[in-house]
Formats: sequence, C-alpha cells, structure tokens
Amino acid sequence: MSQGKPKEQHIKRMADLLRQGATLTDLACPVCASPLFRLKNGDLWCAKCEKKVIVVKEGEEPTKITRTMVLNKLEATLITKIQEIQNRMENEENAEELRKLGNTLSGLLENLEKIRKVKRT
Repeated sequence: MSQGKPKEQHIKRMADLLRQGATLTDLACPVCASPLFRLKNGDLWCAKCEKKVIVVKEGEEPTKITRTMVLNKLEATLITKIQEIQNRMENEENAEELRKLGNTLSGLLENLEKIRKVKRT
C-alpha cells in the first residue's frame, strides 16, 4: 500500500464530515495536530484519529467534563432501552411477560429520572 492512501482516506473523511454539516474549527487535535471539526451535536471530532476530542478550558475541572460525558451516555443508553421495552410491549400478549416488561420499564424510568436529577446539580 502506498504512503498516499492513509492521507487520501483522512482527506475523504474530512470531506464527508463537511458534507454531513460539520464545521471546521480553528482548533487542532492534541494527538495528531489535524484540524478539528464541530459536529451538528456540538461535539469536537478528529477526522484523522476518528475520535471525539474534549477541550478542557483553563480553570475547568476535567472530572466535571468526564462526569457529564458519563451521565449523557447513561441517559442515552436508558432512553434506547426504554424504547426497546416499549416496542416489545406493543407486540406482547402474554400478561405475565407484560408485567415483567412493565417492571423493567418502571426501573429504567426511575433511573433515567435519577440521572437527570444528578445532571441538574
């Protein structure tokens, strides 16, 4: 494989990000120094490393950033699971299975509420 291939792939990924609505920023990746893109959801992304990049501002605690990321990921996972349970409940006719799904759904909703409460503090 020629040395130009990885660079071509990197440039193609950058072009794809722009086509998808990402914007080029004036920031550089701390790992590879490639320009960073801001995705539509606000995340910073390195097209070369193919990883999300988190910028910690001076005076800001990295642990607070990590905490927020973990809570956001947990929230997204719970929402996905709630949707899966809801889909299963729509097609379920067995009362016992519906009861189990309902209990599971109740627990997921309680956890989602707790996570959202923690995020507000």
